[in-house]
Amino acid sequence: MTVFEELERRGLLAQLTDREEIEELINAGKATFYIGFDPTADSLHVGHFMALCLMKRLQMAGNKPIVLLGGGTGMIGDPSGKTDMRKMLTPETIAHNIECFKKQMSRFIDFSDNKAVAVNNADWLMNLNYIELLREVGAQFSVNRMLTAECYKQRMERGLTFLEFNYMIMQSYDFYRLFQDYGCNMQFGGDDQWSNMLGGTELIRRKLGKDAYAMTITLLLNSEGKKMGKTEKGAVWLDPEKTSPYEFFQYWRNVADADVIKCLKMLTFVPIEQIEEMEQNLEGAGFNQAKELLAHSLTELVHGKEEADKALEAARAVFGGGGNSANMPSTELTADKLTDGEINILDLLVECGLVPTKSEGRRNVQQGGISVNNEKITDPKANIKIEGEVIIKKGKKIFHKVTLA
Repeated sequence: MTVFEELERRGLLAQLTDREEIEELINAGKATFYIGFDPTADSLHVGHFMALCLMKRLQMAGNKPIVLLGGGTGMIGDPSGKTDMRKMLTPETIAHNIECFKKQMSRFIDFSDNKAVAVNNADWLMNLNYIELLREVGAQFSVNRMLTAECYKQRMERGLTFLEFNYMIMQSYDFYRLFQDYGCNMQFGGDDQWSNMLGGTELIRRKLGKDAYAMTITLLLNSEGKKMGKTEKGAVWLDPEKTSPYEFFQYWRNVADADVIKCLKMLTFVPIEQIEEMEQNLEGAGFNQAKELLAHSLTELVHGKEEADKALEAARAVFGGGGNSANMPSTELTADKLTDGEINILDLLVECGLVPTKSEGRRNVQQGGISVNNEKITDPKANIKIEGEVIIKKGKKIFHKVTLA
């Protein structure tokens, strides 16, 4: 089975500019390809995960990845899929975020011996002469055609700024520069980037008379059509300080039955034959086994085998499968948080980070979604005595241990 055939069997392929040419280059290990990452936060998140896995797969097949860090485009912000304008970041924040990205990416991509390179588009975008850009690049783009692009439709309804309108030109120019400077012949990205990527291939054709290729990968959506990687707390981060390995594990352990096979195919390196065999016999306890495999595989990829094993053991302990509960997410309360050894349930939920506000905690309690040491709490005024280990259960799947420091 070729690498292209595997990508297809895993359901990763979305749109391609030239299927035969892309297939031939990838299978021969002759693709020098790039994926762009705008540094909008100080950690990568699950939304970046599939792109990183794709880069790893293609690098293992002999192709060369270029990680493009958007130090320049990050100053503008991608309007794709957004109803509101992105928050403007300072150059200092962008530089810090880029360094954080680089460290995390090295877990997935081998940068040794020039097997991959990381570049920052600020190196060329920040020094562009505006008149020169208008003459050399702007003249190659049709405004009428740009306005039909999917990435602008949502923003058009609320008001698209000229700043954001330039994003497609910036991304296209990136591909043009990478083609010239690094021999980059392909761009990959999420399916919501298709219009921006076509702009790059067209600019290369118009300016250089040469062919370059683009391929989008399927967006990771759940069975309800919503993007995966979000929780009540926000994004699922790859940084263990923002999303602990246990929380990361639990996110994947708790995916819907309808999504587990798709996630195994698209995100893990579990052999496709093994996944397809599981798919044929998936019922009852098989769903739980598949979810454990998914959660452990992804946690090992991001945080290492030791953390994945700890998370698995903790999860089994919580759900009655035996094991050590020491790895359960926990909070140590100091004595000054207590009155006569007790704390109000709403204060406790906020202290543990289980809810962002007391009002949300009150709703959870009144709706019967909170238990403490297996006893359901329905009174928002209830006080909880903190002695030994106190186990809070939120909903059916979230557990948290509380001890006194």
